[in-house]
Amino acid sequence: MSISSILNKATQAASSTGTTSGSSSTSASGLSATSAASTQNQFLTMLVAQMQNQDPMNPMDNSQLTSQLAAIQTVSGISDLNTSIQGLGTQFNQMSALQSVNLVGHSVTVPGNVLSQNASNTSNADGSYSLASAATAVQMQVYDTAGTLVKTTNLGPQSAGMHTFTWAAGSSSAASAGYTFKITAANGTTPVTATPYTQDKVVAVTNSGNTLQLQLQNLGTVNYSAVQNIN
Repeated sequence: MSISSILNKATQAASSTGTTSGSSSTSASGLSATSAASTQNQFLTMLVAQMQNQDPMNPMDNSQLTSQLAAIQTVSGISDLNTSIQGLGTQFNQMSALQSVNLVGHSVTVPGNVLSQNASNTSNADGSYSLASAATAVQMQVYDTAGTLVKTTNLGPQSAGMHTFTWAAGSSSAASAGYTFKITAANGTTPVTATPYTQDKVVAVTNSGNTLQLQLQNLGTVNYSAVQNIN
């Protein structure tokens, strides 16, 4: 094996550090770092042997030696950089988990079509939706837990983006019953995509692997990345 081939092998080993995601990343990174260190040792061994056995009449060129030493330092730098980046990633995940604990007891907005009881007026229920583009007509329909349509309301023209609405349920039992809603929107005769959102209270925070998750009071477990607003 030549010095150049060792350098290529070391560079590939170092560069592969941190490219594997999930639970196998630590193992793969450890193997890559070990491989890079092993090939660096091989490089130094062969370099010393080459210098000891060089032809006195045709010694190794200084520029060649300098470039080879610079190359092995680059390999070492790549391995150290990957290790540092992995450490920063771990610290960032830990900090995110600690900060998200502050969400416990707060209400968050996540994708869903369940109406939530209004905190100020318990006889009302709230919902949210997002429009992909402006709409000349938006309609809201409310369904009970059996799937029966109980209310249809025209919300009129709406701009693109997030919107909220309040439904007068008439009683706190209806407002808290877990009724669902559907939004239909159109711009003239062209349908407009409407995404429903719901509010729920955070009761716990968990960290599943590298994924931060929230345990909600009514909706169960959702990924933290799904949160649109913190109320």
